[in-house]
Amino acid sequence: MIDDATDENAYAEPEVEARISELEQDMPHLHRTSVFALASAWAERYDAIIALVPQAERAAIEARLARIGIRWGVMPGARVTIEFRISDVAALARARRGKA
Repeated sequence: MIDDATDENAYAEPEVEARISELEQDMPHLHRTSVFALASAWAERYDAIIALVPQAERAAIEARLARIGIRWGVMPGARVTIEFRISDVAALARARRGKA
């Protein structure tokens, strides 16, 4: 699982970080409920977290919440899982170094 609390854009306000951490921990339990209950709980918690963040700093928190929401299927976005063969990883590394 990706830990958004270690994200380079992590917000410094302890209450916001605590709420995001709590949301991350609760998502597996919420996911086992009905789709309606999951969506409702997500929306309520999303709104509560955003309400704590000053307008000027919301973009980073909204992005973090979007990534969490995408992982749990409550926000639109691509959840991509692919397998790289060893040769693909080497080619990717060369391409990143500009030696394709």
